[in-house]
Amino acid sequence: MPYKKLRLILGDQLNENHSWFAENDVETLYVLMEILPETAYVKHHVQKVVGFFLAMRHFAERLDNQGFNVKYFRLDDADNWQDFEKNIQALVKLHAIKTFEYQLPDEYRLDVELRKMAENLKNTEGPIFETNAVDSEHFLSSRTELADLFKGKKTYLMETFYRKARVKYNLLMEEDGKTPLTGRWNFDADNRSKLPKNQPIPPPFQRFRDVTDIVNLLTINKVETIGRIRPDRFDWPVTRQEALDLLDNFCTFRLRLFGTYEDAMTQRDAVVFHSKLSFALNIKLISPLEVVQKTVAYWQSHQETITISQIEGFVRQIIGWREYMRGVYWAQMPRFATLNYFDHQAPLPSWFWTGDTQMNCLKNCINNSLDNAYAHHIQRLMVTGAFSLLLGVSPDELDTWYLGIYMDAIEWVEITNTRGMSQFADGGLVGTKPYVGSANYIDKMSDYCQNCAYDKSKRHGEKACPFNSLYWDFYHRHTDKLAKNPRIGMAYQVIKKMDEVELEKTLAQAKHYKKVIETL
Repeated sequence: MPYKKLRLILGDQLNENHSWFAENDVETLYVLMEILPETAYVKHHVQKVVGFFLAMRHFAERLDNQGFNVKYFRLDDADNWQDFEKNIQALVKLHAIKTFEYQLPDEYRLDVELRKMAENLKNTEGPIFETNAVDSEHFLSSRTELADLFKGKKTYLMETFYRKARVKYNLLMEEDGKTPLTGRWNFDADNRSKLPKNQPIPPPFQRFRDVTDIVNLLTINKVETIGRIRPDRFDWPVTRQEALDLLDNFCTFRLRLFGTYEDAMTQRDAVVFHSKLSFALNIKLISPLEVVQKTVAYWQSHQETITISQIEGFVRQIIGWREYMRGVYWAQMPRFATLNYFDHQAPLPSWFWTGDTQMNCLKNCINNSLDNAYAHHIQRLMVTGAFSLLLGVSPDELDTWYLGIYMDAIEWVEITNTRGMSQFADGGLVGTKPYVGSANYIDKMSDYCQNCAYDKSKRHGEKACPFNSLYWDFYHRHTDKLAKNPRIGMAYQVIKKMDEVELEKTLAQAKHYKKVIETL
């Protein structure tokens, strides 16, 4: 049948509260697509591909049940051209469509692709073709808000951006709407505790479903993936209700100690007190505003057992860091994807793809990532990320790994965290210093060092922890770029005071480890 309007919904635009769905226009057709190029621009974790496909299918089914006209291209459909534009052109021709609309995508590459497609549609033969792009209605700030706020500045201070968002949405504010509750904006200093051995950890929130059919679909269509999956135990949220249930679980069982232990790492559990909501947020099953409003409301009714440092740390992650990273992305792309401040060129060790290393911290974090498509922010920043920075890995290679391996990795949030916060490849635009550490930091924040093959106390010699020598080697070889940084002056004072023989042995150990990196 003929339709007047065609609307494209991408796999990370599953927002059923979008104004598009406020009323049902019988002359509008909605389209969602599983296409091979979206599985192949990097090798994605198998759970990530399955999660996207499954969430898209549930979303399309929900629209269909509500009476909307939906065309869903499955990966193996005979009429699927495996291309956004070709599928759109086919639908336009088949249904005599006059108008094409899409929501602004969150990835630069798709923004370019869809703008070109819209222009091509306008230039097709036949009736004048109208195209429109609308907001996704998900984020709390516009694409350009951060760039406008920091116009002319060399660095983008997250705290400034975060405070404006707190005021704008009246979150954790006094009655005057200008002063933060308790007079403090930020409780980050209270959020750095190691997990005690006897601290109970809430059980995982799991609702298993069998995804064997989608796993088989990927195999038959030769979709190359990374990571591991148990097809009968897939437990990521793929519907809005499942995301809301996960949010409820976080409030009930994890919010009470989220802030205290948000930086803590342990072999006992991967999630600890984190929410694991990032995938649901990033595909827009739930919105950042409803997440923070619900958690704040829960905190307000449980203040006798939940301190303000717990809720503030969570709110800061959602309306501060997450929105900030998106702002950096749109302010700096496509240039940001080329930045390499230290000119690092080393390859990523092959064991990043297998988890086969004797370093217990890396073995734990990498295998958890391969098994679950998940790691919390300190595991990413201070273990896999910090080791890669110390080793001098090419940001291009690390981008590919992070973008592929994590369930929540969409480029707008992945690349800004990787090149900016993790690798300092932007030279300090996002972070004021490189985030690296020796074994001392890992031991301080985790139990990884307890049964490691390497000795956390040794800089050099047999079984010396690689983090230690690589740490001092990193600062030594980048003296010209880092020595004047006021936040890391202490490291250079230590180097100056270090015995010359000790320094030579330490640097020699780092050089040796770089040569034998594949055996560590």
